Amino acid sequence: MIEDDPELIPAATVLLLRDGPDGGGLEVLMLRRNSKIAFGGAWVFPGGRVDDDELIPGDGLASARLAAVREVDEETGLAIDGDRLETWSYWVPPKMPAAPTRGPRRRFSTWFFATTAPAGDVAIDHGEIHEDRWYRPASALADHADGRIELVPPTWITLTQLGGHDTVASAMTWAAGQEPEEFRTRPIAREPMTIAWAGDVAYDGGDAEVDGPRHRLVMVDRGWQYHRS
Repeated sequence: MIEDDPELIPAATVLLLRDGPDGGGLEVLMLRRNSKIAFGGAWVFPGGRVDDDELIPGDGLASARLAAVREVDEETGLAIDGDRLETWSYWVPPKMPAAPTRGPRRRFSTWFFATTAPAGDVAIDHGEIHEDRWYRPASALADHADGRIELVPPTWITLTQLGGHDTVASAMTWAAGQEPEEFRTRPIAREPMTIAWAGDVAYDGGDAEVDGPRHRLVMVDRGWQYHRS
């Protein structure tokens, strides 16, 4: 029996970006979450749910911006300016999980923001967050493909997007110059697990095997594959 889906929980995630030392290219701060909480064990960007006192009626984006500043402070010890956050994307999960997950089943509607990382050392609590690392996007994707780290689809897609930028300036200019894309996820196949977004031929119930436009992530064991026409 399929249970009713839990209510969407508003949330925020922040891409803290820096230019790597010695010209090493763009890096983004990633955190490994405690295995006993939502998205447990996965490497994610700093972020979390919007608290009740941060909810601004009728303005989910402003609410998420407040939560983004607080979550970065709580999870990394870094202070960021909410007015300097550029919107990156907006994610809504499927009504049912597209893949098995550990921890409580919750659905978060999440604004992704990007900002230049402030100076200072990252300080994690070793409770909710177990590890931190400045990752080049390509390195994180390679580690995931090799089974060294766990990622969830929104993180994987975002890392793929970040891989198109060599510098913080490039990424921030791109974010400032485009409307944040909405990723409303729908599963379209189980073998292999495949999820899709608007623009895919199978997004509204079509056959996933037929020729047509593609906007999907195929999660095969040998490495996830992003197809976008």
